[in-house]
Amino acid sequence: MFYYYGEIRNFNSVVSLPIHMRGLEHLKKEAGIAACEYVSNGMKVGLGTGSTVKYTIMELGRRISDENLKIVGVPTSESTRILAQSLNIPLIKIEDVDKLDLTIDGADEFDINYNLIKGGGGALTREKIVANASNAMIVVADDTKKVNILGKFPLPVEVYVDDWEYVQSEISKLCRGNVYLRGGEISPYITDNEGYILDCNFGPNITIPSDLENIINSIDGVVDVGLFVGICDIIIISSPSGINTLINQNGRLS
Repeated sequence: MFYYYGEIRNFNSVVSLPIHMRGLEHLKKEAGIAACEYVSNGMKVGLGTGSTVKYTIMELGRRISDENLKIVGVPTSESTRILAQSLNIPLIKIEDVDKLDLTIDGADEFDINYNLIKGGGGALTREKIVANASNAMIVVADDTKKVNILGKFPLPVEVYVDDWEYVQSEISKLCRGNVYLRGGEISPYITDNEGYILDCNFGPNITIPSDLENIINSIDGVVDVGLFVGICDIIIISSPSGINTLINQNGRLS
Protein backbone atom coordinates (compact mmCIF):
# COMPACT_ATOMS: atom_id res chain seq x y z
CA MET A 1 0.00 0.00 0.00
CA PHE A 2 1.27 3.49 -0.88
CA TYR A 3 0.74 5.85 2.04
CA TYR A 4 0.52 9.63 1.74
CA TYR A 5 2.26 11.92 4.25
CA GLY A 6 2.39 15.16 2.29
CA GLU A 7 0.51 18.42 2.61
CA ILE A 8 -3.14 18.37 1.54
CA ARG A 9 -3.83 21.02 -1.08
CA ASN A 10 -6.91 23.21 -1.10
CA PHE A 11 -9.34 20.73 -2.64
CA ASN A 12 -12.34 22.80 -1.58
CA SER A 13 -11.48 25.97 -3.51
CA VAL A 14 -14.73 25.83 -5.42
CA VAL A 15 -16.35 28.38 -7.66
CA SER A 16 -19.97 27.25 -8.12
CA LEU A 17 -22.19 27.97 -11.10
CA PRO A 18 -25.55 26.48 -10.02
CA ILE A 19 -27.88 25.12 -12.68
CA HIS A 20 -31.09 23.08 -12.53
CA MET A 21 -31.08 19.31 -12.32
CA ARG A 22 -30.21 17.98 -15.77
CA GLY A 23 -29.08 14.81 -17.46
CA LEU A 24 -25.45 13.73 -17.10
CA GLU A 25 -24.74 14.14 -20.80
CA HIS A 26 -25.98 17.73 -20.69
CA LEU A 27 -23.82 18.37 -17.63
CA LYS A 28 -20.78 16.98 -19.42
CA LYS A 29 -21.53 19.38 -22.24
CA GLU A 30 -21.71 22.29 -19.80
CA ALA A 31 -18.36 21.34 -18.23
CA GLY A 32 -16.70 20.91 -21.61
CA ILE A 33 -17.92 24.28 -22.80
CA ALA A 34 -16.92 25.99 -19.54
CA ALA A 35 -13.30 24.95 -20.08
CA CYS A 36 -13.24 26.92 -23.32
CA GLU A 37 -13.36 30.16 -21.33
CA TYR A 38 -9.63 29.66 -20.73
CA VAL A 39 -8.87 29.55 -24.46
CA SER A 40 -8.04 32.80 -26.28
CA ASN A 41 -6.68 33.93 -29.64
CA GLY A 42 -3.20 32.80 -30.58
CA MET A 43 -3.09 29.82 -28.23
CA LYS A 44 -1.64 26.40 -28.93
CA VAL A 45 -4.05 24.01 -27.22
CA GLY A 46 -3.72 20.34 -26.34
CA LEU A 47 -6.97 18.57 -27.23
CA GLY A 48 -7.75 15.67 -24.92
CA THR A 49 -9.72 12.47 -25.40
CA GLY A 50 -13.00 11.40 -23.84
CA SER A 51 -16.75 11.80 -23.53
CA THR A 52 -16.61 15.17 -21.76
CA VAL A 53 -13.73 16.88 -23.53
CA LYS A 54 -15.37 16.14 -26.86
CA TYR A 55 -17.75 19.00 -26.02
CA THR A 56 -14.76 21.26 -25.47
CA ILE A 57 -13.51 20.40 -28.94
CA MET A 58 -16.95 20.97 -30.44
CA GLU A 59 -17.23 24.38 -28.77
CA LEU A 60 -13.77 25.39 -29.97
CA GLY A 61 -14.84 24.42 -33.47
CA ARG A 62 -17.95 26.58 -33.10
CA ARG A 63 -15.90 29.54 -31.89
CA ILE A 64 -13.51 29.18 -34.82
CA SER A 65 -16.46 29.22 -37.21
CA ASP A 66 -18.68 31.83 -35.52
CA GLU A 67 -16.23 34.05 -33.65
CA ASN A 68 -13.12 33.77 -35.83
CA LEU A 69 -11.12 32.30 -32.93
CA LYS A 70 -7.50 31.79 -33.97
CA ILE A 71 -5.91 28.73 -32.34
CA VAL A 72 -4.06 25.57 -33.28
CA GLY A 73 -4.63 22.25 -31.58
CA VAL A 74 -2.55 19.20 -30.78
CA PRO A 75 -4.72 16.05 -30.64
CA THR A 76 -4.00 13.35 -28.05
CA SER A 77 -5.57 10.52 -30.05
CA GLU A 78 -6.66 9.56 -33.53
CA SER A 79 -10.32 9.87 -32.51
CA THR A 80 -9.69 13.43 -31.32
CA ARG A 81 -7.79 14.24 -34.51
CA ILE A 82 -10.72 13.04 -36.63
CA LEU A 83 -13.23 15.06 -34.58
CA ALA A 84 -11.09 18.21 -34.64
CA GLN A 85 -10.52 17.96 -38.39
CA SER A 86 -14.26 17.55 -38.98
CA LEU A 87 -14.74 20.88 -37.15
CA ASN A 88 -11.99 22.63 -39.15
CA ILE A 89 -9.74 23.12 -36.13
CA PRO A 90 -6.17 23.72 -37.39
CA LEU A 91 -3.89 20.98 -36.07
CA ILE A 92 -0.16 20.52 -35.57
CA LYS A 93 1.87 17.60 -34.28
CA ILE A 94 3.38 17.70 -30.81
CA GLU A 95 6.88 17.30 -32.25
CA ASP A 96 6.39 20.52 -34.21
CA VAL A 97 5.90 22.76 -31.17
CA ASP A 98 8.16 23.52 -28.21
CA LYS A 99 5.43 24.48 -25.74
CA LEU A 100 1.62 24.53 -25.58
CA ASP A 101 -0.31 27.24 -23.78
CA LEU A 102 -2.94 24.89 -22.39
CA THR A 103 -4.23 21.35 -22.46
CA ILE A 104 -7.86 20.46 -21.80
CA ASP A 105 -8.52 16.78 -21.10
CA GLY A 106 -10.68 14.38 -19.12
CA ALA A 107 -9.91 12.00 -16.25
CA ASP A 108 -11.11 8.65 -14.94
CA GLU A 109 -10.33 9.65 -11.32
CA PHE A 110 -8.85 12.61 -9.48
CA ASP A 111 -7.80 12.90 -5.85
CA ILE A 112 -7.52 15.67 -3.26
CA ASN A 113 -4.12 16.68 -4.59
CA TYR A 114 -5.24 17.05 -8.22
CA ASN A 115 -3.50 13.82 -9.21
CA LEU A 116 -5.27 11.82 -11.91
CA ILE A 117 -5.85 8.36 -13.26
CA LYS A 118 -6.23 8.50 -17.03
CA GLY A 119 -6.22 6.00 -19.85
CA GLY A 120 -9.72 4.57 -19.84
CA GLY A 121 -9.88 5.65 -23.47
CA GLY A 122 -6.49 4.12 -24.23
CA ALA A 123 -4.70 7.39 -25.06
CA LEU A 124 -2.70 7.83 -21.85
CA THR A 125 0.77 8.01 -23.41
CA ARG A 126 -0.03 10.75 -25.91
CA GLU A 127 -2.16 12.52 -23.30
CA LYS A 128 0.75 12.66 -20.89
CA ILE A 129 3.21 13.84 -23.54
CA VAL A 130 0.88 16.68 -24.52
CA ALA A 131 0.07 17.59 -20.90
CA ASN A 132 3.74 17.73 -19.95
CA ALA A 133 4.43 20.00 -22.92
CA SER A 134 1.78 22.49 -21.74
CA ASN A 135 2.01 25.54 -19.51
CA ALA A 136 -1.21 24.47 -17.77
CA MET A 137 -3.75 21.64 -17.72
CA ILE A 138 -7.52 21.85 -17.23
CA VAL A 139 -9.49 18.67 -16.57
CA VAL A 140 -13.21 18.26 -17.28
CA ALA A 141 -15.03 15.44 -15.48
CA ASP A 142 -18.26 14.45 -13.79
CA ASP A 143 -18.47 14.32 -10.00
CA THR A 144 -18.25 10.52 -9.83
CA LYS A 145 -14.56 10.82 -10.72
CA LYS A 146 -13.73 12.64 -7.45
CA VAL A 147 -12.08 10.33 -4.88
CA ASN A 148 -10.10 10.76 -1.69
CA ILE A 149 -7.58 8.09 -2.71
CA LEU A 150 -6.87 6.92 -6.25
CA GLY A 151 -7.24 3.33 -7.38
CA LYS A 152 -10.89 2.27 -7.43
CA PHE A 153 -10.74 2.77 -11.21
CA PRO A 154 -8.33 0.19 -12.67
CA LEU A 155 -5.00 1.83 -13.44
CA PRO A 156 -4.17 1.63 -17.17
CA VAL A 157 -0.58 0.91 -18.17
CA GLU A 158 0.54 0.93 -21.79
CA VAL A 159 3.06 -1.79 -22.63
CA TYR A 160 4.98 -3.03 -25.64
CA VAL A 161 3.20 -5.92 -27.33
CA ASP A 162 6.02 -8.42 -26.89
CA ASP A 163 6.44 -7.65 -23.19
CA TRP A 164 2.88 -7.61 -21.85
CA GLU A 165 3.06 -10.95 -20.01
CA TYR A 166 6.29 -10.03 -18.22
CA VAL A 167 4.90 -6.62 -17.23
CA GLN A 168 1.65 -8.21 -16.10
CA SER A 169 3.62 -10.55 -13.83
CA GLU A 170 5.71 -7.72 -12.37
CA ILE A 171 2.78 -5.39 -11.70
CA SER A 172 0.84 -8.26 -10.11
CA LYS A 173 3.51 -8.29 -7.38
CA LEU A 174 2.64 -4.69 -6.52
CA CYS A 175 -1.13 -4.90 -6.12
CA ARG A 176 -3.66 -7.15 -4.45
CA GLY A 177 -6.05 -7.22 -7.40
CA ASN A 178 -5.81 -8.76 -10.82
CA VAL A 179 -3.99 -7.25 -13.80
CA TYR A 180 -5.90 -7.77 -17.05
CA LEU A 181 -4.92 -7.41 -20.68
CA ARG A 182 -7.54 -5.05 -22.09
CA GLY A 183 -9.64 -6.89 -24.64
CA GLY A 184 -8.15 -10.27 -23.75
CA GLU A 185 -5.57 -12.36 -25.57
CA ILE A 186 -7.83 -13.22 -28.51
CA SER A 187 -8.64 -9.61 -29.44
CA PRO A 188 -6.48 -7.26 -27.35
CA TYR A 189 -7.08 -3.53 -27.49
CA ILE A 190 -4.45 -1.81 -29.66
CA THR A 191 -3.45 1.76 -28.82
CA ASP A 192 -2.67 4.49 -31.34
CA ASN A 193 0.99 3.68 -30.58
CA GLU A 194 0.37 0.00 -31.46
CA GLY A 195 0.83 -1.06 -27.86
CA TYR A 196 -1.34 -3.01 -25.41
CA ILE A 197 -3.09 -1.78 -22.26
CA LEU A 198 -2.95 -3.57 -18.91
CA ASP A 199 -5.75 -2.61 -16.49
CA CYS A 200 -4.40 -2.95 -12.95
CA ASN A 201 -6.79 -3.32 -10.01
CA PHE A 202 -5.02 -1.69 -7.08
CA GLY A 203 -8.20 -0.65 -5.32
CA PRO A 204 -8.36 2.73 -3.49
CA ASN A 205 -4.83 2.38 -2.08
CA ILE A 206 -2.69 4.65 -4.28
CA THR A 207 -1.87 7.26 -1.67
CA ILE A 208 1.53 8.24 -3.08
CA PRO A 209 0.88 8.12 -6.84
CA SER A 210 4.29 9.59 -7.71
CA ASP A 211 6.05 6.61 -6.09
CA LEU A 212 3.85 4.07 -7.85
CA GLU A 213 4.29 5.88 -11.17
CA ASN A 214 8.08 5.68 -10.84
CA ILE A 215 8.04 2.02 -9.82
CA ILE A 216 5.85 0.93 -12.72
CA ASN A 217 7.74 3.05 -15.24
CA SER A 218 10.96 1.30 -14.16
CA ILE A 219 9.63 -2.08 -15.34
CA ASP A 220 11.07 -3.16 -18.68
CA GLY A 221 8.37 -3.19 -21.32
CA VAL A 222 6.28 -0.36 -19.88
CA VAL A 223 5.57 2.52 -22.27
CA ASP A 224 3.82 4.71 -19.68
CA VAL A 225 1.43 4.55 -16.74
CA GLY A 226 -1.89 6.37 -16.45
CA LEU A 227 -0.95 8.32 -13.32
CA PHE A 228 -0.75 12.08 -13.91
CA VAL A 229 1.02 13.63 -10.93
CA GLY A 230 1.58 17.35 -10.37
CA ILE A 231 0.26 18.31 -13.80
CA CYS A 232 -3.37 19.36 -13.26
CA ASP A 233 -4.18 23.01 -12.43
CA ILE A 234 -7.97 23.24 -12.62
CA ILE A 235 -10.77 20.67 -12.57
CA ILE A 236 -14.18 21.62 -13.94
CA ILE A 237 -16.75 19.18 -12.53
CA SER A 238 -20.26 18.47 -13.73
CA SER A 239 -22.80 17.16 -11.21
CA PRO A 240 -26.61 16.94 -10.92
CA SER A 241 -26.56 20.21 -8.96
CA GLY A 242 -24.36 22.21 -11.32
CA ILE A 243 -20.82 22.97 -12.46
CA ASN A 244 -17.98 23.41 -9.95
CA THR A 245 -14.49 24.66 -10.70
CA LEU A 246 -11.76 23.35 -8.39
CA ILE A 247 -8.64 25.50 -8.47
CA ASN A 248 -5.33 23.99 -7.45
CA GLN A 249 -3.88 26.64 -5.15
CA ASN A 250 -0.39 25.34 -5.92
CA GLY A 251 -1.10 25.30 -9.64
CA ARG A 252 -0.19 27.61 -12.46
CA LEU A 253 -3.65 29.14 -12.89
CA SER A 254 -4.47 29.96 -9.26
